[in-house]
Amino acid sequence: MSTSTFTVNGMTCGHCVSSVKEEVAEVAGVTNVEVDLATGLLTVNSEGPLDRAKIAAAVEEAGYEMADRS
Repeated sequence: MSTSTFTVNGMTCGHCVSSVKEEVAEVAGVTNVEVDLATGLLTVNSEGPLDRAKIAAAVEEAGYEMADRS
């Protein structure tokens, strides 16, 4: 099992969190998704390593964007 964390920009409410969770959960291999509205932190558990581009695409499908890594 693998855990990855990302930062999502633009979320302002519980509906935003739900939208991101729903889209990211549909990515193949994802087993659990947690989103913290206050920090914008997206935590994704998966069966193995994840393709960051697929997670970013799911976040964009929900209407938000992932922050670039520093």
